[in-house]
Amino acid sequence: MIMQNNRFSKLSISIKSKGRFYTEKKSNLRSPYQRDRDRIVHSSAFRRLKHKTQVFVNTTDDHYRTRITHSMEVSQIARTLAKYFNLNEDLSETLSLAHDLGHTPFGHAGEEALDYCMRNNGGFDHNIQTIRIVTLLENKYYNFKGLNLTFETLDGLAKHNGPIYNLKKFNNILGNNFFKKKINFYNSPSLEAQIASISDDIAYNSHDLEDGLRAKLFRLQDLKKIPVLNSIIIRHELKLKKFSKELVYRQITRDIINEMVKDIILNTSKNIKVNKLKTIKDVYKSKFPLVQFSKKMISFDTDIKRFLKEKMYLHNKVVQKTAQGKRIIKSLFVKIKRNPKKYINIKDVKKLDLDRSICDFIAGMTDRFAINLYNKSK
Repeated sequence: MIMQNNRFSKLSISIKSKGRFYTEKKSNLRSPYQRDRDRIVHSSAFRRLKHKTQVFVNTTDDHYRTRITHSMEVSQIARTLAKYFNLNEDLSETLSLAHDLGHTPFGHAGEEALDYCMRNNGGFDHNIQTIRIVTLLENKYYNFKGLNLTFETLDGLAKHNGPIYNLKKFNNILGNNFFKKKINFYNSPSLEAQIASISDDIAYNSHDLEDGLRAKLFRLQDLKKIPVLNSIIIRHELKLKKFSKELVYRQITRDIINEMVKDIILNTSKNIKVNKLKTIKDVYKSKFPLVQFSKKMISFDTDIKRFLKEKMYLHNKVVQKTAQGKRIIKSLFVKIKRNPKKYINIKDVKKLDLDRSICDFIAGMTDRFAINLYNKSK
C-alpha cells in the first residue's frame, strides 16, 4: 500500500493529487506522481532524448551528455534536495525527467530555427512543447490523448521558469484556456517544481564544464579565474600526477555539485524561516523564488554561465555544428510543407494546424533522424 502524507512537510505537495483531466482508477501500488514518472519514462519522447543534443550534436561522440543523461542527472540532484526538505520526491523526480521532453534536435539552436519557422503561427517554445507532448502528442491509451498527468505535474512543468503573467504564447501554441482553469498561472510554483528547476541549473553548469574540458575547448587553468571554482581546482590539480585527467574532472564536477547543493539547502532553509512559511498556501503566495542560491552562489552561477557561453557555446566547433542544425531544420520545414503527405499523417490535421503539425514532427526528431532525412530529401 502507498505510504500516507504524514511523511511529508506541510510545505509539500500532498501525496493525494487534485486529479487529472480524465478520471482514472487509483493504484494501490503507486502514488499518482510515481505513475506520472513511469509514464514519462515509458514515453516515446523520453526515449528519443538519448539522441538529442545537450551541447554537442549527438553524432559527435558517444561520451558527451545528451538530453536523456542530463535529465537523469537533474532528477538525482532534485531527489536529494526534495528528500532533505521532506517534500514530495516523486513529483520533483517526475518534473526533472520531463522538463526537456519538448526540446528540438540540435539543442537551443534547433529551438531558435523552429521558432523562426513558426514566427507567423504562434512561435515555438520548448517548455510549452513539453506540455503539448504530455497532453496531446503521446498516444498510448484507449480513452485519451497524451499521458493524462496530474494537475500538480502539469503545473510544475508549465512553471519551470516561475509564475506566468503573460499567457499569449501558451494560448497561441496550446489554444485559449487549454488548462480549463485547473492551473493558477500567477501562483508561485511548488517547492518541488522550484527544486527541479534549480537542479537543472546545477546539472548543466557542472556537467557542461566537464564535457568542455573533455572536448579540450578550455583548460583547467582557465577555470581558476572563477571564484569558488578556484579553491576546488587547487584542491584537485595536484592529483593529476597520480590520476587521469578524466578522473580528476569527475571529482571536480562532484565538488561543484556538492557546493551548489549545500548552498541551496542553507539559503532555502533561511528563506523558509525568514518568510515564516507554514503551509503549501504560503509557498503559492510567495512573490519570489524560495529555492534559491545565496548571493555568493548566484554570482558564481552567473560567472560559470558567462564562461561557458564564451568558451563553449560560442566556440567555433560548437557553432559550426549548431549552425548546420539550424539549416537542416529550416530546410526540412520548407520541404515537408511542400508535400506534407509524404512525411506525416495529415488525415486529422485541419488546414490551420498544418504548420503546427509539421513543427511537432520536426521537434520530435532526434539529431540523427533529422540529419538522415535532410540528406535523403536533398
